Amino acid sequence: MDVKKQPGCVMDHPVSSEDMDLINRLAKTTLAPEQVYTFAVRLCDNEVDRDWERFDISALSALSQLFVGKSGIFDHNWSAEGQTARIYRTELCQEPGLTAAGDPCRYLKGYAYMLRSDKNSDLIAEIEGGIKKEVSIGCSVARSVCSICGQTSCTHQRGQTYDGKLCYFTLQDPTDAYEWSFVAVPAQRKSGVIKAFSQEEGDGSLRRLLAHSPAGLRQLEALEKEAGMGRAYLTSLRKELIRLAGLADEALDMNIFSGITEKLEEKELLELTRVCRLRLDTLYPPTPQLRSKTALPRADEDGAFLI
Repeated sequence: MDVKKQPGCVMDHPVSSEDMDLINRLAKTTLAPEQVYTFAVRLCDNEVDRDWERFDISALSALSQLFVGKSGIFDHNWSAEGQTARIYRTELCQEPGLTAAGDPCRYLKGYAYMLRSDKNSDLIAEIEGGIKKEVSIGCSVARSVCSICGQTSCTHQRGQTYDGKLCYFTLQDPTDAYEWSFVAVPAQRKSGVIKAFSQEEGDGSLRRLLAHSPAGLRQLEALEKEAGMGRAYLTSLRKELIRLAGLADEALDMNIFSGITEKLEEKELLELTRVCRLRLDTLYPPTPQLRSKTALPRADEDGAFLI
């Protein structure tokens, strides 16, 4: 079964010495970093798409091997003239949440290179400017399994619900990867530009980018330290607010309230803490530890001469 899936998008990717080693394994002559332009592409994921199909995680893992060395073209037009870039490595990435099928979200990222030349200069500019960003893949799979009955051939309709269960087909056991293409309209819902430093890359990408800038690394370390102090401060504010809220209202569901505080910023936390303290002062007014001194009787009162 031949399939074409279009989740994709393009992101910037700075070239490194490790990248150059992998690129030169594919190149016929040894290339220098200044001769190539590299970028990363979201090739496919395991979410149910607009065609009511999805790859399972095993299929993504298999595709990660099959796509190394594959060419990037335009609109699945299998012509040598359209070859523009080539995948030199892939990475299976995780992102938060679950798919419609209930699996942890995964997607396949491919790292591609092209030559910096007059011919490719316009395409590079379009990638940098966000004009060329959606991509699609062409591959072959051994089977497509229905989510309702588990069969490869049945009468269930994709996108329909049967006894509360969505019907979609899972693409399994990829046998070949043909190419990946720049396209105009992607099929998968999560298509779009991935920012240069995405969540799954985190600190590593920043450090790699600043590897040759000691001053930049020092600044990054200072920012990381300040960020850590800020997170610790907000954590202490949230803990204090949860403590006060529990004292102020015993009927409060603390699990739900704790989840709410995770979404609050400093200004909101401080204001709610102030309100909770006022509420506690009303419910439990403070009792002074020292008694006030009793006034002595005046000299003109009879009680002044009582013993």
